[in-house]
Amino acid sequence: MTAAQAQHPQDALAILEADHRAVEQLFDAFERAEKDDLERKTTLVQRACELLSIHSIVEEELLYPAARTALGTDEKIDIDEAYVEHFLVKTLIEKFSQIKAGDEGFDATFKVLSENVKHHVEEEETELFPEIRKTKSVDLIALGKKIEARKEALQNRITEVATAH
Repeated sequence: MTAAQAQHPQDALAILEADHRAVEQLFDAFERAEKDDLERKTTLVQRACELLSIHSIVEEELLYPAARTALGTDEKIDIDEAYVEHFLVKTLIEKFSQIKAGDEGFDATFKVLSENVKHHVEEEETELFPEIRKTKSVDLIALGKKIEARKEALQNRITEVATAH
């Protein structure tokens, strides 16, 4: 956690929304990339997959259990659907371990990943997040601190693995 984050902790939903914006920027950059700029496409896909992986883990470990507790059996919000959407995203991310920029299906796979993530983000930001805020039963600042710490640990692990090879 940076000194600024410690002095001005963000609530959990603001952190997750910032993640959403960061990934959307990567999707947009990919769309603007030249068709034959394979190095740029590779970098954008790697970064998007890394961010999405970390984001999915913190949502599944921290946000969704808190949401399920806070919302109970609210029929408007289906936490199970969010888990299934994450499974689909993780499946698409895994496909990138088998294909590389320039391969048939690479761009299409990233486009489908982008479309799935955009749909998921829209549901979270228009349905789940507002309902969590309404309950007032989730300490979003405390949850934000947990999310930041977990994200930092996951990023450090990725860095360790990357530099060990």
